[in-house]
Amino acid sequence: SLSAGLDLPGRFLFAILTLMTLIANLVFIEEAVYIYRKIPSSKRSIIIWINAAAPVIATTSCVGMWIPRSTMFTDFTAAVFFSIVIHKFLMMMITECGGQKLLLKRFENGHFKISTGPCCCCCLCLPRVRITRRTLFWLKLGTFQFAFLRPVLVFLSIVLWTNGNYTLYNLSPKGAAIWISCFVGVLTIIALWPVAIMFQQVRTLLISKKIIPKFALYQFILILNHLQAAIINILAMQRVIPCVPPLSSSARGAYMTHQLLIMEMFLITLISRVVYRRRYDDLEPPECTAEEAGDKQQAP
Repeated sequence: SLSAGLDLPGRFLFAILTLMTLIANLVFIEEAVYIYRKIPSSKRSIIIWINAAAPVIATTSCVGMWIPRSTMFTDFTAAVFFSIVIHKFLMMMITECGGQKLLLKRFENGHFKISTGPCCCCCLCLPRVRITRRTLFWLKLGTFQFAFLRPVLVFLSIVLWTNGNYTLYNLSPKGAAIWISCFVGVLTIIALWPVAIMFQQVRTLLISKKIIPKFALYQFILILNHLQAAIINILAMQRVIPCVPPLSSSARGAYMTHQLLIMEMFLITLISRVVYRRRYDDLEPPECTAEEAGDKQQAP
């Protein structure tokens, strides 16, 4: 633990960040109670899972800040949780459209635009894919594989670490970390692609349900938890972040990442409460929409 070697400003900073983590968790608990009471059971667990992403990452970062030796385990826990949240976000968009059957009915003649990020944003020549049960199955499989394989890879990493074959900051070709990290990177890109495809399709339909700010929050958590952490780790390994005893460069990099994540996840938790804390009616079925359009044409 670092608490014994901290000066007064350091202790004050640790106390403030710990308080922010505590407040974030209390806000989430209050939000979960509200969702449980007000939201239909079909959407309840999905929305609670998505709202839990920021408080869970803040909590794991707080533990990693106080106990630097636990960094690998706290980072793995946050990564596994967020891999499940990616799948839950895709399912939330399908659920908000009324479920798979109503989604297929609304877009029975529609096509998915697959030339979108992070895989194919530059491949504008790719054909559009018809919206069918099969394409929906492949989209769901794309996110589910990450929610399933990420915990398996984490377990493998811990087994290799206990055997001395896995070092988090050893990125040499002979080490296991570089290969596992590359494989996880490929799986992450494959998982993010279906979410982007589905968002492009439903964002106009779900604009009344604040899908754009919800998607923005999900993207912020993804960027801050993965890209920001990766950049700081690279700077630490290149000794751009200097070592200050008793902390090495890599330990200081993890230390900075955890402090930044606590502040960022605290803000995202508060914003999520505003965005998700809203009661709204379900979308009208496709038949009703068609009948209303016919009535309006006959009225003149």
